[in-house]
Amino acid sequence: MRDYVILTDSCCDLTAEEITELGLTVLPLTYTLDGVNHKNDVFHPEMTNQEFFQKIREGADCSTSAVSVGEYQEHFTKYTGEYDGVVHICISSDFSSTYRHACIAAEDFENVRVVDSRNLSTGQGLVVLKACELAKTAASLDELKRELDDFTSRVEASFLVDRLDYLVRGGRCSSAAALGANLLNLKPCIEVKDGKMGVAKKYRGKYAKCLANYVKDRLDGRDDLDDGFL
Repeated sequence: MRDYVILTDSCCDLTAEEITELGLTVLPLTYTLDGVNHKNDVFHPEMTNQEFFQKIREGADCSTSAVSVGEYQEHFTKYTGEYDGVVHICISSDFSSTYRHACIAAEDFENVRVVDSRNLSTGQGLVVLKACELAKTAASLDELKRELDDFTSRVEASFLVDRLDYLVRGGRCSSAAALGANLLNLKPCIEVKDGKMGVAKKYRGKYAKCLANYVKDRLDGRDDLDDGFL
């Protein structure tokens, strides 16, 4: 049986315990907070989540940047000599240039395959978990990539938004739209579809009630759900 290693980036939002148990290598993306660069490293965080969100609430400017081609080449060089194959799973190519950078770097390595998760956060994490499962039985590196490319189309990720001010700050919602939603007490459901984020449905009322209706809408009448990772 061939020995494959799974790499991903820190947008997968897997815990340190999960990463260690699965033997994953996670490349941290960089975020810039008020002009200072920080690595999003789950094992060596430069600030806690609580500290980060407090700074955002206080109005700090934040942006992110992708893993560079050079960083990918360095990591691929390290693992291609140790394993039969390397599979790197990226945040959706519609959200970041990490996928493009990884593909450029992979051109120099015969046994590296790059997978566009077409998702982010827990959606990307599910693709990573599936890769770890498939890597145990895949007959070839190309078969493993084909199965993962097929799996990405079946992953659903969504969430319910209580406050729209952060979407406004991130440029995903206009101030006028946010004002209208607040006046009408609307809570939008944001879903990832075809690698992009968009509004799936708008709920109205208190957040707890909207959340219950959102969960009901997502689960009712579904006989195609895979709970294998629960």
